[in-house]
Amino acid sequence: MESVLRYLDWTSVGLALLGGLLSRLLLEIFRLNSSRSRNPPGPKPLPFVGNVPEIIKAPMAFTRLMPKYGEISTLYLGRQPVIMLNTLQIVKETFVQNGPVYSGRPVEPMIDWITNGYGILMAAYGHSWKQQRRFALHTLRNFGLGKKTVEERVAEEAQYLIKEMLKQEGKAFHPIHPIMNAVSNIICSVVFGDRFEYDNKRFAKLLEILNENIRLIGSTPGWIFNLFPFIKHFPGPHQKVWQNANSLKEFIHEAVEEHRKSLDPEHLRDFIDAYLMEMTKQVSKEDSTFHEDNMIMSTADLFLAGTDTTATTLRWGLIYMMDHPDVQERCHEEIIRVLGFDRSPCMNDRTQLPYTYATIHEIQRCSDIVPNAIHETTQPTQLRGYNLPKGTKVMPNLTAILKDKKHWKYPDTFNPKNFLDEKGQFCKNDFFVPFSLGPRVCLGETLARTELFIFFTSLLQRLKFSWPPGAPPPNMDGIMGIVRSPFPFNTICHSRETTH
Repeated sequence: MESVLRYLDWTSVGLALLGGLLSRLLLEIFRLNSSRSRNPPGPKPLPFVGNVPEIIKAPMAFTRLMPKYGEISTLYLGRQPVIMLNTLQIVKETFVQNGPVYSGRPVEPMIDWITNGYGILMAAYGHSWKQQRRFALHTLRNFGLGKKTVEERVAEEAQYLIKEMLKQEGKAFHPIHPIMNAVSNIICSVVFGDRFEYDNKRFAKLLEILNENIRLIGSTPGWIFNLFPFIKHFPGPHQKVWQNANSLKEFIHEAVEEHRKSLDPEHLRDFIDAYLMEMTKQVSKEDSTFHEDNMIMSTADLFLAGTDTTATTLRWGLIYMMDHPDVQERCHEEIIRVLGFDRSPCMNDRTQLPYTYATIHEIQRCSDIVPNAIHETTQPTQLRGYNLPKGTKVMPNLTAILKDKKHWKYPDTFNPKNFLDEKGQFCKNDFFVPFSLGPRVCLGETLARTELFIFFTSLLQRLKFSWPPGAPPPNMDGIMGIVRSPFPFNTICHSRETTH
């Protein structure tokens, strides 16, 4: 009899659990259907996880799919709807005409775990973000951004990069470290007041963990963490993200302490010096957001933004040049015709190098390294008849805009003629928006444009790049992290000097 009762008890427990789970599932399906009826159309989500499995499986294919649902569409990250904007017109209407309303940043558990809400890139829209961004822009301009001095730094660093690459002349090598080191040295000279040699092992490790975190945060472990943030208390790949972030913070903290010891208020050397002085100036102000934590994260943000995006674009550039040797040769011939073999390029050369300049823009268009950056509404608003509560997630679909068949001559193929007129002169295209739009537009756009032009032109002036024999065709979808990076690849470079 006892065994029968025990069996019945376990059966009752099992049935109760099953009933509870089914009820929870039915409630979630009802909630999801109700949410879908209130929002723009989009692909059908799964209960609890939304469209995350589809995004993880093929992120670029999923992004390219969204315009078929209309000018605005909806996807679900877990249980939360995200409004995706698929045309330039609607992106301008939101982020430019109503910028403050759409300039929030949602609390992403993984990012918040690392930053504690400090810094610039992922900080919430408000007083702190405005103070930090305004100060960063002002200080970076003071230390040369957009001025001749930065052009000279980039041109000098490009020669170091060429010399470093020629150490591997004729041999297949992985170009990620020298390119990241070269690009990072520009922002490092502004932020830390110094550059780092290519054989500096500690800095090489720092660049490696930076690249690893960018990949991990946007990969499957990052998605899982954002759906179930309580796993931060358990082992897993997310712990590597935490360790890497702490290594970067420690590197910056050491630099800050060295700056404190040698700070001269009359001769500020870089961003850290300027920040230390600003902290002293604002110490008595109650609304000041200038403190140690914000300094560490703002510096980290500048280091990250000033390193990875441009370096990633240049790596995509090498891939496109190796895949299109005719374009590479035409760029080289134009560069030599205008600059010769020895003169370094400067930004004033752009008008004389229309094909090269168009090629750089086409690399940015096709590499599409930040397909969508997530924003959040800062107050209730309306969009095309839909009510968006405060805190609604909104994303511009830059992929759709950069590949819009109505506004590009060759939307789906790599062709510099997308930026050339009938006379072969460079022509702007309003649908070229790789740096996004509105108050959250890329902080380092001016620097990035300078670096891309001078690094790319210098490399093609002096070197020829080709695939190693038997190299497989590259996977052009790339790896989706915080930015869209190319899969690891090898290149072979040869000096052009022997032909001149």
